Amino acid sequence: MLLAALVLSAGCSPAFAQSGSGLPPGVPEPPGGTSQLVTVLAPTARGTSATMRAWQRGQSGSWRQVRRPVRVRIGPDGVGEASERSRRTPAGSFTLVEAFGRAPDPGTRLPYRRVDERDWWVSDTGSSAYNTYQRCRPGSCPFDERAGENLGRAGPSYDHALVIGYNTASPSPGAGSAFFLHVDAGVESAGCVVVPRAEVLTLLRWLEPGAQPRITIGSTEPPASEHRSGRRRARSGASVGGEAAALSRQRVSTGADPGRVAGSQGCHGSRR
Repeated sequence: MLLAALVLSAGCSPAFAQSGSGLPPGVPEPPGGTSQLVTVLAPTARGTSATMRAWQRGQSGSWRQVRRPVRVRIGPDGVGEASERSRRTPAGSFTLVEAFGRAPDPGTRLPYRRVDERDWWVSDTGSSAYNTYQRCRPGSCPFDERAGENLGRAGPSYDHALVIGYNTASPSPGAGSAFFLHVDAGVESAGCVVVPRAEVLTLLRWLEPGAQPRITIGSTEPPASEHRSGRRRARSGASVGGEAAALSRQRVSTGADPGRVAGSQGCHGSRR
């Protein structure tokens, strides 16, 4: 499975503690134009919590961790392959190019949309607007509003949020929709990355379009066959790399449209 991490750009504030160099083993190298990366890593594919880290690519091309690890929450069904019928956080590497919130723009350089009850994210698989933002008055929308998420009515979870670019470039109906990194308001999510409010604000103020930021989400748990081979190596006296070994076997999509790699029902519906 995959990790999910936060990548931050150069010129970090004193709040970002620099520690280590290079990405964790198994985390795929982001595209050349990306210099900010966020990783979100769960210990198992079935876990409901994960560790978020932020990384910055230097002029030499190497990566540095620039933010202390933060515990975050993910979907009740864990991380990996999913669909609209699950509550799993999608695994893969995705863009972070826009943000929104019920609250005013906190000072981000990303495009930021202030939302109210006329703002929606569409999860109607029969609509051509599937997995896109739309604005319309409740009761008048050209899609099934019961299968959409009203962003303005979602509560404090959406005071601030980043759009995770899963299944967005060429949406595949049913592959999963409405995945965000948003404020932890103490409410269960149906697949989003749920982050303490202060950390969301820090990310919003840190990320910049020119850094082409991405988020990589997954777990360090190897397949069952890897567990068995690991035990055989351990019995033979060979060293097993634990997290590093697991990550090195993960398959993370870094394409322009990674939405078909893994799916999940988004934050809407049973989340609230």
